Amino acid sequence: MGLRGRALALAVPRTKGAPVTAALLIASYLLGSIPTSYILGRVVRGIDLRQHGSGNLGATNAFRVLGWRIAVPVLAVDVAKGWAPTYFFPLWDGRAAPEWALAYGAVAVLGHVYSVWVGFRGGKGVATGAGVFLALAPAALLAAFAVWVLLVLATRIVSVASIAAALVVPVAVFVTQGSGPVLWLAVALAVFIVYAHRANVRRLLRGEERRLEWPAGGGR
Repeated sequence: MGLRGRALALAVPRTKGAPVTAALLIASYLLGSIPTSYILGRVVRGIDLRQHGSGNLGATNAFRVLGWRIAVPVLAVDVAKGWAPTYFFPLWDGRAAPEWALAYGAVAVLGHVYSVWVGFRGGKGVATGAGVFLALAPAALLAAFAVWVLLVLATRIVSVASIAAALVVPVAVFVTQGSGPVLWLAVALAVFIVYAHRANVRRLLRGEERRLEWPAGGGR
């Protein structure tokens, strides 16, 4: 079902106009900016995750420092930060063109990576980007997720799996949907995610990238 069909099915009031679109773009950024791992680290453990592990505010560093019981909700919320504005916001501004869903999703990813709440730091866009494609191209996301799981199991290096999965998404989108705006976003986000992992790439080239291990204490 397309965006217009979803709007009719959900009976969501639809308001047209540039001011509404601008407000929803800002809301997308602020939603994406919610620093999930930072908040849970502060509330549950009383620590600033930016000062522990890699200093990154994504789910991987949350897993290493805080354990899987915190990393799982971090991952779920970070995915939702990309999915919700991509799926719902075009229904509210009355714009059925897919480009608006892409715009809201892309801005949410930028918010996740450059969060206004924590000094424009954040994660690397993988989980929130996955949420965007959960709304736009779930079949492509499933293919990328399968690659991610296989590479994590084979290498235990999350950065390798994340970069590979990001590169798979445009290919899978092209296979399942052909050329179009969703493919353009997939290519742009793949490039952005590789760029966000540039420090990881340098460590990989030096043979210094960390492998995934259970944190001390059985995952806490």
